[in-house]
Parts: sequence; C-alpha cells; structure tokens
Amino acid sequence: MLKYIKKAISDTNPLRLFYHKVLAVIAAIYYGFPSRFLNVIAVTGTKGKTTTTNLIAGVLKEAGNKVGMTSTINFQVADQTWVNKTKMTTLSPFVIQRLLRQMVRENCSHAVLEVSSHAIVQNRIWGVNVDTAVFTNIGEDHLEYHGGFENYLRAKGMLFSRLIRSSRKSGIQKISILNRDDDNFAYFDQFLADIKYTFGSNQGTVFASDLELLPIGSKFTLHVPNASVDVNLKLPGEFNVYNALAASAVGMANNIHVDTLKEALEKASSIPGRYESLELGQPYNIIVDYAHTHESLENLLELYKKLTKGKLIAVFGATGGGRDKAKRPKMGAAADKHADIIIVTDDDPYEENEWDIIEDVCGGIKRREGESLWKIPNREEAIKLGMQIAEEGDTLVIAGKGAEEVQMLRGKKIEWDDRKVVRKIFSSTQYVEIK
Repeated sequence: MLKYIKKAISDTNPLRLFYHKVLAVIAAIYYGFPSRFLNVIAVTGTKGKTTTTNLIAGVLKEAGNKVGMTSTINFQVADQTWVNKTKMTTLSPFVIQRLLRQMVRENCSHAVLEVSSHAIVQNRIWGVNVDTAVFTNIGEDHLEYHGGFENYLRAKGMLFSRLIRSSRKSGIQKISILNRDDDNFAYFDQFLADIKYTFGSNQGTVFASDLELLPIGSKFTLHVPNASVDVNLKLPGEFNVYNALAASAVGMANNIHVDTLKEALEKASSIPGRYESLELGQPYNIIVDYAHTHESLENLLELYKKLTKGKLIAVFGATGGGRDKAKRPKMGAAADKHADIIIVTDDDPYEENEWDIIEDVCGGIKRREGESLWKIPNREEAIKLGMQIAEEGDTLVIAGKGAEEVQMLRGKKIEWDDRKVVRKIFSSTQYVEIK
C-alpha cells in the first residue's frame, strides 16, 4: 500500500513534502533539538561536498576539537567512525537528529553535515540549527527531480537564506563560505550572514597561488589574511585544491591558525572512493571515483589523460530510476573526448532497463561499438575487461560508484564495492591466465 502511495504521489507533491516536514518536526522534538548544543557546519553544492566535509572535520580535529560528521560515504562521532551504507547523502530526520544527540552525549563541539538539495527541499534538516553554510559549486545534477536548474539553484540557496534567521547560540556567529570562482557566486552572495568568507584561485578571503598538479596530489601556496603557507596536498586535481580552500575558510571562521590548517590538509589522505588509487602490484594505474555527473567525469578523465603515458580506459555508467536522463549523453561525450577506450556499463539502474541507460550514454559517443567502445551491462564483467585490456603505463578509471557498498539493480539492493571487485578479479586464476 505504501509503495503504491509513493508512486501515486510525486516526491515534490505538497502533500509529500508536508509529510516529510511532519516527520522532521517529530524527530527534532523527540531528540530535544540537539543542534542547539553544537556549532553546526553544513556543506552543500554539486561536487566536492563529501571531500570538503571530511577535510573540515580533519581541520577541526587537528585544532583539538571533538567533531561529529555525516557524509555520503562515512559517519563520525568523536573518535568513532563507520561507513555510510544507505546510499543517501543526508539521511532521514530521525537518523540525523539521533546522530546529533549522540554527538552531544560524546561532548562534540562541532557537527559537520553534508547536505543535499533533496534534503533541503524535503525538510530533512528542519530543526537543525546551522551556524556556518558552505557552498562548493553548482553544476547540473538532480534536475529532473527539481524541475530544472533554476529550481535546483533555489533549493541550494534555501540553506543560505535561512542562515541569518535561525536561532542564535552564545558566542557563535552565522557565517557563509562561498566559492568566489563559481558562475553562480552572486546568487549565493545575496543572502545575509554575520560574516562572509570567500575562497578561490587567486581571489577570495582564502586563495591559492603557485599551483603545481602532481600525479599523487598537488602543491600550492595557501593565502589567508595576513599570512601564507606552502601546502603539499595528497589529493590530486585542482578541484581538491578548491575543497581544501573551503575547509581552510571554515578553519579561519573558527580561529584556527594557518600552521594548523597546513598540518591538517597535509595529513588528509585519499577519501575512500574519491580519486582512490588501488595499488595491487599491477603495472598500470587503477583509479576508483564517485564521478556521476558529466562535469565531474570530465574533470576526472581530463586530469588522468594528462597524467597517463599510455592509454586512458574509462569504465562507467549512469544512474537509472529516471534520474537526470539529460546528463547521460553528456557523460558519454565527456568520455569520448578524453578516453582512449570506453566501456559503458551499469551504475545503479534501479528498476530501469540497463540497456536503455547504456544506449542513452552512448548517444553522446561518436565512435561505434568495437571501435574502442564496449557496452557491457554487467559491471563486474566491464571492470574485468578493462583490467584485461590495460597495459603498462595505462590508467584504468572506474567511475560512478566510488566507495559505495551497494548497487540498486532491478529494484533490489545488492552488496557491491568497485574496489573489492577489482581485488577479486586481480587475485583470480582466470584473470592471471588471461594476462
């Protein structure tokens, strides 16, 4: 019955949204509005939210704070950490409020939350008193759910518009932290805050200069007001520099010294499933990443195309369930532009036909199947083919799922982890014989 009602009433129907808000109100009251006792930092945007959330938690911890965190891939309450297996960026109001209450019990001073546009519209964070709102960037994602880019933009903006109107906590200001280089900076800058910090490349309150991109990270000079310091970041790509700048701006807002920022950023290792390199003794590179939009996929492939001496092999798919069908051919076009060999496969098809999704992606690929293009719905077989093709000096990029531990296939949730699949294939007798 409940399944029928969900199908009959759309996610954005006012009745459905009212239902979500009622749940959020009940959850906040039941757990006693725990965010009142925490300095809450909420991170939103299209790309970089998970990495930025983890970096912020690392910066705060390096400065001696007890920190709680929720993100797409992991949770943290003080010294306890565990994997997020829900496939949700922002969980149900009851789970969020329960985690916040747990953070209070463990004497955490700060809570860092990764916040999705769905969660904002559906009032999942109603009753969470946010003190610092962080904007990473805006691209095209979840457009079918929101009904277009403008609605998506407004959904993200709601986090900032509510900031100054939320309840005050003793000694804590309402702060917005914005990406100065994003095309939609002015939209987010219109919302009031006690203090605003910006970050960017060569501009902003916090900015980077002398950037040097390396295969295993990057080097840059971090500039904050009245100080600068050289940083050796272990996370690759210019986009991770932006994530580090956002985390540094949060550090500034919390009066953390620039030397502590440097120490925290340089301690940060690869975030699971984000540009994660798998070293199994193979003569080529294997990179696993969560890239699931055409912008993030293009950034990923463009970076490793520059860093690869041999062939760049891309294994990826697109999310099903009617999610953002318009981005599928754009993802194919991004791969067609940068990858030498393309293997299009399943991501999370949900109830949708796998072949239909693959054909949508291939609509943006000019080459024909067999011309360095393969269509293989079975994700494990697709990864196996990529590993069989790869030679010394090549890079195999496996994109779309990152560190996720489940796959949604034909309406069922099955155990899945790209990294475990790679290790399984690599250690199998069949794989060794083919090589």
